[in-house]
Amino acid sequence: MNLFKVIDGWKKLDKTSVVRYRCFECLNSKQYCVQSADFYRLSFDQKLLSNLDAQFLELFTEQEPSSRNPEYPSLEETIAARDKLFT
Repeated sequence: MNLFKVIDGWKKLDKTSVVRYRCFECLNSKQYCVQSADFYRLSFDQKLLSNLDAQFLELFTEQEPSSRNPEYPSLEETIAARDKLFT
């Protein structure tokens, strides 16, 4: 069974919005993967924040992140790959 470390990466999109990359480091392989990306705008809704946290836990519980998305040797590479896939 793999052991994971949670790492959040943040990027500003503009003056009022940011993206939070919900990443994992697999401690067995020393590789990184992005499980999901959450988008936020000013005037944060507490219910939305709670739902995103619940979704994060639900996704992790259902499936190992490394089986959901490819692993990369660095956090920067896994985030860049995720952005390329979804843009």
